[in-house]
Amino acid sequence: MPIDVVFETHALSEDNERGIVTGWLPGRLCERGRVNAADMGRRRRDDGIAAVFTSDLRRAVETAEIAFGDTGIPILYDWRLRECDFGTRNGSPVAEAKGDRLDYCDRPYPGGESHSQAIARVARFLADLPTRWAGRRVMVIGHLATYRALEHVTTGRSVRELVAASFEWQAEGWEYRLAWSLKQNHR
Repeated sequence: MPIDVVFETHALSEDNERGIVTGWLPGRLCERGRVNAADMGRRRRDDGIAAVFTSDLRRAVETAEIAFGDTGIPILYDWRLRECDFGTRNGSPVAEAKGDRLDYCDRPYPGGESHSQAIARVARFLADLPTRWAGRRVMVIGHLATYRALEHVTTGRSVRELVAASFEWQAEGWEYRLAWSLKQNHR
């Protein structure tokens, strides 16, 4: 049975506003981000969501708790939904990280992981969803690595292509239908 996945990135963070790559640092939402998270909750709480899965990084947790904390919809935290671990580059300027990001598609950042490793980590989370959530509609709150993994498993786009592409944030998020096994869609 397919699983409908509604994906949204965490709301705007202080680091987003300052142009910082947060990576595996916790980060926290800025004032506008808290408003964005509340808007997400109003938009999605009556959308047939059976459960909300979120990265365990603070900015994603804040987003989920503001959006769904008072709804009765279960919020489940999973470290596999984290952003790519940029290692020694966590906390560095976005411009610095963007400049050579393709060099780290398959080679880990010093002290971190590669984009391929991050996407594979999220894909393992997605492969576990049918265990309990087949035939249901779930929400996933994560990061750019989460988005790339969803695109990778549903479209087959290569890691290099996804990392090279520019990312355009969508206030309404993205919707995916996963009718798959890991062998079918993980390339």
